Amino acid sequence: MRFELNFCPRCGHLLEDREAFGRIRRVCPACGFVFFRDHKIAVGALIERDGHVLLARRAVTPQKGKWALPAGYMDYGETPEDALRREVKEETGLDITVGDVLSVFPLDNPDARGVIIIYWAQTNTGEPRADDDVSEVAWFAPDELPEDLAFESTRQALALWRTRCLDASR
Repeated sequence: MRFELNFCPRCGHLLEDREAFGRIRRVCPACGFVFFRDHKIAVGALIERDGHVLLARRAVTPQKGKWALPAGYMDYGETPEDALRREVKEETGLDITVGDVLSVFPLDNPDARGVIIIYWAQTNTGEPRADDDVSEVAWFAPDELPEDLAFESTRQALALWRTRCLDASR
């Protein structure tokens, strides 16, 4: 689905397509407003506890029924860390401590172009419970990861985590 802005949010005039800043963009001929289509930014948490990682089974499309890291899109005005805490709380009920950035991956969602920032995270209190757009949550050891993973970013983040676990056990 492609969103098309037709009227200027500043003055209400009908927008037209024309070259602006090296690309064809929606431009207001009356006030000069230029509409920039922004990429989406998502955040995800690789939550560790006792040598296990927390995964959530998706209850919504895309990839309904498959396992992924707790994650979601940033809302306007949020920092990535605040968005991550909110998303994890909504999906799992857990409060987390946000660590360093693990990596940044392209979103592999055909309806949203952008990136997902995956953070290391920890929680020491409570047990997770499925909520919001998640049907199940579970802890997995490095050698017990499910095969039906939802996104390439989840696969890559878990591969980095497994490598770290293997390095730590040597």
